[in-house]
Parts: sequence; structure tokens; C-alpha cells
Amino acid sequence: MKVGILGLGYWGPNLVRNFMAHPEVEKVYGCDLSDDRRNLIKSRFPAVEVLSDYNELLGKDVEIIAIATPVGTHFKFGKMALEAGKNIWVEKPFTATSQQAIDLNELAEQKGLKIFVDHTFIYTGAVRKMRELIDSGEIGEIKYFDSVRINLGLFQHDVNVIWDLAPHDLSIMNYLMPNEKIVAVAANGVANYYEHESVAHLSVYFENNSFAHFHVNWTSPVKIRKMVVGGDKKMLVFDDMENFEKIKVYDAGVEITTKEKIHQVLAQYRMGDMYSPKVEATEALALGADEFIQAIKENRDPLTSGKDGLEVVKVLEASEKSIKHRGQLIEINQVEMV
Repeated sequence: MKVGILGLGYWGPNLVRNFMAHPEVEKVYGCDLSDDRRNLIKSRFPAVEVLSDYNELLGKDVEIIAIATPVGTHFKFGKMALEAGKNIWVEKPFTATSQQAIDLNELAEQKGLKIFVDHTFIYTGAVRKMRELIDSGEIGEIKYFDSVRINLGLFQHDVNVIWDLAPHDLSIMNYLMPNEKIVAVAANGVANYYEHESVAHLSVYFENNSFAHFHVNWTSPVKIRKMVVGGDKKMLVFDDMENFEKIKVYDAGVEITTKEKIHQVLAQYRMGDMYSPKVEATEALALGADEFIQAIKENRDPLTSGKDGLEVVKVLEASEKSIKHRGQLIEINQVEMV
């Protein structure tokens, strides 16, 4: 199989390295307008053929085009690749609008091609372990999902902090709660450095009365990557900054009883043992590359498909509308398709 990588900036070299390392990939092409980026890739990976013209890359005999360019270009470049008969790998977020995501999914379906959206965290050992614990029933019914992703980070010129950081945790939320329907979104934030919000809070409401909250920030003096998943049996804490005990399972919860004929709720707290399960240490991007290659060979959707990408973009799009109206509640089924 042959692979072309469009965009050799921040993430592109990681894609080049992982596809080159895959035993079923025989050739990798790299494409970027920048001479410096092409030269860097060529110096690090001499076997990679570098190009400056995307149309020339589309003319090559490649099965996969991986798009690692700004989100505003994903639709244009993805559509060109699909129309040229290529399966596409697209970095997060999938597209800039829901309608663009729908259009790419429909085009791929018509062409018999596959779309992979690089929600990388789904392929980490920690997140897969969390899904395993939830599927086993050990955690119980999920009541809330609380996530913090903050750091003194890189300001993006084309999107705000929600579009930049929240896709990671939204994709994890959707993976851990696959059967829960999102009904509404509210977002608050401030753009106090330039036109895009640099700190924001996003709330997600589900049909079954569970709730998710995301705190994202480019201007924090400390780097935090933590989420809490509260079930009615046990609770999970995932701290991605931990080297060893990334996941902790707490036998903790709340038990509610109501006295008959008396409007008084009695809350009893349960605090039991905590343990940290073993987490498989493998490179997520390598697993993602293998998943996409196998999905193409087996003619099936990959684990993180264009459909999953669409679900994340729906929330991002609703958050954009909400944050511009100071936290107005936006129903997901009312997000405008343009």
C-alpha cells in the first residue's frame, strides 16, 4: 500500500514516521508548499519522496491521502482526494462545518472509499482500558463526564480553543458513551487576546439526564490533562500527565433514598478501595494507522470514521453558536446546515 501525507508541519512528520514503519506500506510521499518542511522530511526520512504540488500527489498511485492541514482546508483537500479515488485520513477536527462532514461522508459512500478521522486518543491504552471497564459493567451507568485540558499553549490562527482542544475529549466521551444521545450544548468563553476565544467552558446535555463538562484553556500556567467519569457503581479518573498510574478506579458513589410522603432526600456517600489497572503501552498513532489499513482491506468503516468525525463537529458547531451568544443553550438538532 502507498500513502501520501499532505502537510508536513507539526503533525505531518509523525504520520510519515508511523506509516513508514507499517509493514504493509511500501511507499510514502510527503507534500508541502514549504521548502524547509520538505527538506526536513527528506533529511529525516530519505526514502520519502517529497512534492510541492497536491495535484501531483493525487496523480500518484496511492491508496491513502492523509490530510494534516488547517481545518478550514480539510473539506477542499478531502473532496479532491475522494474524487481522485483515494481513501482519506483527516486530522481533527474533521471539517469546519457539519454540512461539509456530511458531504464528504456521502461522497466516500458513493465512491466506495473509507474515511479515517484521527481521534488519536481512542487508540491509547488508557482510553481503551476505560472502555473495557465501562463495557464490563463495573462502572455502572455513567452519570457525568468531566474533563480539563489546559496549558500555556499554541494559539491557533483559524479556530478558537474549543475547536483546537475539545475534539480530543469529545471523541473520548463519544467512545465511552456510544449509546447516549446528545440533545443540547452550551459554551462560555472569552477572546481577550485576539478574535478567537482562548479560554472556554463547554457543557453537553444528554437525553438520559447525564451531563458532560469540558474546560479548555491556552493560557494556563500549568498543564493539566485529566478527566473524571462518574458511574452509579464506581468512578474513573484518567490523568494523562501520570507516567504510571494513568487510570484510577474508585469504589465511590452516592446512594439516594427518599422518605415516603416527606420531600426530603437522604444522601449517603460510599468510599471504598481504589486501584489502578494495567494500561497497555503502545503508540496510539501506530495503532490508528494499522486500523485504517485493515479497514480498507476488509472493506469496513474504521473505528474512528467520518461518521464519528461528524458527531464531534456537530458539538463544536453548536458550541460556536452558543459562545457567541454568551452561553445560549443550543439544541443539537437545530444546528444550521449550510
